[in-house]
Amino acid sequence: MRLSYIALGLAVATAAPLAAASAQAAELYIPLFTYRTGPYAGSGIPFSNGMDDYFTMLNERDGGVGGVRINAEECETGYDTKKGVECYDSTKGKHPIITTPFSTGITLQLIPKAAVDKVPILSMAYGLSASADGDQFPWVFNPPDTYWDGASAFIRHAANVEGGFDKLKGKTIGLVHLDAPYGKEPIPLLEALAKDYGFTLKLYPVPGAQMQNQTSLWLDIRRDRPDWIYLQGWGAMNPTAIKEAAKIGFPMNRLVGNWWAGNDDDPRPAGAESKGYLSLDINAVGTNFPAIQDILKYVVDKGKSQVTSKDKVGENFYDRGVLNAALIVEAIRTAQRLSGKKEVTGEDVRRGLENLNITAARWKEIGLENFATPVKLSCADHNGHNLISVVQWDGTKWQKTPETLEPIKDKVLPLIQSAAESYAKANTGWPKRTEACDKSS
Repeated sequence: MRLSYIALGLAVATAAPLAAASAQAAELYIPLFTYRTGPYAGSGIPFSNGMDDYFTMLNERDGGVGGVRINAEECETGYDTKKGVECYDSTKGKHPIITTPFSTGITLQLIPKAAVDKVPILSMAYGLSASADGDQFPWVFNPPDTYWDGASAFIRHAANVEGGFDKLKGKTIGLVHLDAPYGKEPIPLLEALAKDYGFTLKLYPVPGAQMQNQTSLWLDIRRDRPDWIYLQGWGAMNPTAIKEAAKIGFPMNRLVGNWWAGNDDDPRPAGAESKGYLSLDINAVGTNFPAIQDILKYVVDKGKSQVTSKDKVGENFYDRGVLNAALIVEAIRTAQRLSGKKEVTGEDVRRGLENLNITAARWKEIGLENFATPVKLSCADHNGHNLISVVQWDGTKWQKTPETLEPIKDKVLPLIQSAAESYAKANTGWPKRTEACDKSS
């Protein structure tokens, strides 16, 4: 009898760690390559907070996604490509279901690894524009818009103001950009549009080391007198650019930032002089959404957020982080539905992304009605090339303008296809797509 109890005790003792290990495995592991330090932290922190808080809210309110908790683990990159690759390598063994590089430079380094490691990349509205081509890049997704969509939308806005595309002929348009892969990304598209519409394109690169010392560059701009400026900046570069633009008297309503130059702390430091500054946008702002109210209730009010002040919730880049997290979660839900599994893999999530279909009704269901454009992806199209909003700084906060811009698709899409094919040819041994395509895609 005693031997039976001993044997039973041993069985229970052996089963306990196995059960614990099984319970530990029941998670959705999502590494987040964030940067809360360095010259880009002003942009990185609010975005990271929005992502973290959305995932935490779902864990607290719903027990995760489909009953499986999210393990969102941050890895600090400082917006440094080498550190980003190190983060990727250090987390790869933990079986991530998706990669979110949050840097065009890091994304470019990870694209060749995605198909090998079977972990999809979500570079939401950043990264390589050509990776919107799902035939050449089956493991990379960049909804809801590419940088080429954004640059073309800016040109459409300028044409609207000038009175038509034909009125762009003879105009001078400047691109003030971070001298890094991110900042250079719109150049091929703008060069093509300059040739098509007859405007002169002036490039004003800002080296990373000179982000907060742009005085000479803006003196060049004052000399050149461009009619419009598109700002493709990031981190400390953006508020410096806006202050310098105001200093030389450049009209704020002719300075248009891309959606990563629309942080609240970009125009805010310039005070009243930044009033009228415009930015493209891909998400709404504010807290008047049930999902964000739940973030306040389940996360912020309970001290489970990293936000330093409650009023930071609802600012543009915080909500941008919520958008990024929501896209990931909806891809996971789609993967769970298609695979019939709760604990999905990277391969499952790739399939979920390729079948992503967030309608206006679905945004409402998840508590984010009118928060973002509907997003529908397919095997061939990993982006959507969706409508883009325009917001204007009123001196204290962003206000949505009535203007909604459609990318100039007849210019963007052929360029994406040719660039994707060129990328595949330039990278010896680039694999042809073998991944199955769901009929629904």
